[in-house]
Amino acid sequence: MKAPTLLLVLGLCATPLWAQAVPEAGDGAEPATSRASTADPFERSNRAVYRFNDRLDKAIVKPVAEAYVATVPETVRTGVGNFFGNIGDVWSAVNKLLQGKVVQGAQMTLRVATNTVFGMGGVLDPATEMGLERQSEDFGQTLGFWGGPPGPYLGLPVFGPSTLRDTAAMPLDKAATSVGLVINDSGGAAAATGLQLAQTRAELLGASRLLGEVSLDPYAFLRDAYLARRRNLVWDGDPPEEESSR
Repeated sequence: MKAPTLLLVLGLCATPLWAQAVPEAGDGAEPATSRASTADPFERSNRAVYRFNDRLDKAIVKPVAEAYVATVPETVRTGVGNFFGNIGDVWSAVNKLLQGKVVQGAQMTLRVATNTVFGMGGVLDPATEMGLERQSEDFGQTLGFWGGPPGPYLGLPVFGPSTLRDTAAMPLDKAATSVGLVINDSGGAAAATGLQLAQTRAELLGASRLLGEVSLDPYAFLRDAYLARRRNLVWDGDPPEEESSR
């Protein structure tokens, strides 16, 4: 398995239901040998939510994403992804600063400014070519940085994998990265939001296929990958060996 592909699977954290798509076989059903994780005290209800999200994805979201990929040229899709990523980069810069990471916050601010001014409002990504790589950050990570414990794992209808901490941060994260901040027209904002959802799910088509290949229990794999990835992000890629309340 190629490392970038595996990282894509592990990067499913904090993504909506369309990141949860798995093959029909299994359908998230709990195997007899599974053990409830101490981090997942609500496993029974979480699995029910997972099955709901998975079916909704297969019925609506995934087909839309596949049609989007089939009809929209890759170059255009890349520009769409860059545009929405640039909006998210603004919030990442804010969270870097909220965590006291002044240098990284300044780098992300410069990245946004570069792509906005020289990248046609973020459609192009000259900042990456200049060495200003994306360093994604959200308010859930900020709460974790300052010691907020993750709390139990939660499966949210439509929004997918989460924890109590990330769920508490979600309203602010969603509001701060809304396309409505840059598109004042309500109709245009709604259309842009739909485009954003299709783009996000399209980027995960390969990961969702891989998910069914690497796990007999997609629910447990996705849960464990989410929790591990979020912990890794809070600790900036260097989590301690011992479990921490951070």
